[in-house]
Amino acid sequence: MEINELESSPKLKAKLEDFGMSKTFKEGEVILNENAYIKSIPIVTKGSIRVLRTDEDGREILLYYIKAGESCIMSFLGGIHQDTSKVKAVAEEETEILFIPIDKVSLLIKEYPEWLDYIFRLYHKRFEELLDVVNAIAFKKLDERLLDFIHKKVELAKSNTLNITHEQLANELGTARVVVSRLLKRMEEEGLVTLGRNKITVA
Repeated sequence: MEINELESSPKLKAKLEDFGMSKTFKEGEVILNENAYIKSIPIVTKGSIRVLRTDEDGREILLYYIKAGESCIMSFLGGIHQDTSKVKAVAEEETEILFIPIDKVSLLIKEYPEWLDYIFRLYHKRFEELLDVVNAIAFKKLDERLLDFIHKKVELAKSNTLNITHEQLANELGTARVVVSRLLKRMEEEGLVTLGRNKITVA
């Protein structure tokens, strides 16, 4: 169940809109930092968010994307337990978010079974995505991970051309820029992509 599928539950949809506060973020704007206290649950109503984890050296790795109609289960769990965020959330594009206060979340669970169903579905989806990340790091070569990542970005952007730098790709994959540049050059030679200035076009 996604937020745009809540038409079948107009009361819940209206309650979310009544409780929530809408805010728009520009592309690249940080929505939530690691170790920040979570005061509300974000529901993306437009755009998308990338969720990352940072290590002690400041290197980042992409965990998953939150698309329109979805929420962040990590924020939900952290907020419910009055814990700090274990992830960083950044707007992938101009993104509109409906923030639901933590104190209203438990109330919604008690009154609307479909809200709990929505949360469990999200939990299941995010768990599978995190398993994919673990499997990719453990079993896939970096060139496979890079190509999979590019295809995921293309699907999200709904365009075969990505406006992205090699540095950005390296950061999100948790590797070095020079490695990404070398792999992209090889992919271009194989006819998989076409490289431009801060642009990658998938064949």
